[in-house]
Amino acid sequence: MTICDDVKYVGVNDHEIDLFESQFKVPDGMSYNSYVILDDKIAVMDSVDENSGEQWLENIKNVLKNDADGRIPDYLVVHHMEMDHSANIKKFMENYPDAKIVASKMAFSIMKNLFGTDFTENQIVVAEGSVLELGKHTLEFITAPNVHWPEVVFSYDKTSKILFSADAFGKFGALDVQDDNWDDEARRYYFGIVGKFGNFVQQVLKKLSNVNITTICPLHGPVITENLEHYIKLYDTWSSYQPENEGVLIAYTSVYGHTRQAVEKLAQILIDKGCQKVFTVDLARNEMSKCVEDAFRYDKLVLATTTYAGDIFPFMKEFILQLTERNFQNRKIALIENGSWVPNAAKVMTSLFEKSKDITFTPSKVTIKTAMNDETVKLLENLADEILA
Repeated sequence: MTICDDVKYVGVNDHEIDLFESQFKVPDGMSYNSYVILDDKIAVMDSVDENSGEQWLENIKNVLKNDADGRIPDYLVVHHMEMDHSANIKKFMENYPDAKIVASKMAFSIMKNLFGTDFTENQIVVAEGSVLELGKHTLEFITAPNVHWPEVVFSYDKTSKILFSADAFGKFGALDVQDDNWDDEARRYYFGIVGKFGNFVQQVLKKLSNVNITTICPLHGPVITENLEHYIKLYDTWSSYQPENEGVLIAYTSVYGHTRQAVEKLAQILIDKGCQKVFTVDLARNEMSKCVEDAFRYDKLVLATTTYAGDIFPFMKEFILQLTERNFQNRKIALIENGSWVPNAAKVMTSLFEKSKDITFTPSKVTIKTAMNDETVKLLENLADEILA
């Protein structure tokens, strides 16, 4: 793949992986992106996952084989030290021992932890505003700490106006799988991987606000060449924890089906009252990362679960903890609880959000004692009005 005349893609697709970071289901695989800049000096931009090292090195050789002078890489630029991008640094250096490694100071510390060496004789340490001259191309480095590891840097090629953005603007899915909808898997990736660090994303977006970017080359997912304002706007929305769309997500757990029946009734009431976007998810059966993604997408959230062992049903607790861990805020929440003798779920759910910012609970909650009845329906009608108020 050619990014521009002097910039080539040398990344790999992984269809063997089932769980990214051992937790996120990736039925369409993953891409580990790497790029080569061909200039007076040759720079390879990032490594790939350990299992793909041989293919990656072969991809680099194939790009270089047409070079009339038989040149080899002068630099390996390391934007991010997470192992899916750094695992083959040592193997690269065994193949190209005279190459220099360009990375942040902290990245070299992580290299020593990973490989037992920080490649002292080959280091070029970069920080905010550092420049690497390749010839026609000039790379300027932009620190991006905690997006999503503390050692991360971006680089901007002033000549081709390419931003090499590390994990930012990445998405789940291999590049050889057709996917016309970037937003969903990018949103799931963002809130799964980066979501806790919105303040840091905001900081780097401010740094980029006056940079003329025509192409974004992330470490996962497709190279972005069109409608950049759309993707940057989404990142601004996500990282400021603002809802992306108006709508109601009803997330529930139901042991014997009675809570599910109440959820279905509430959904129909909301639709009848004119709410155009109402979505229900069974937390025990839906992919959790997709549920988390949708909770951040919409401006209203209903949580419905049972009292369970004096607490709440485990899948609901896991869901709420994943939200709060990612700084869930700026949302309206309504609660439905079910309990046969001492309903306690609403109290527990409320307490789990006590450290969250700008969470508004509806004035009332709905309590079901085992199964719905006519009174329950009246309470659901009232709750729907409060949700839509």
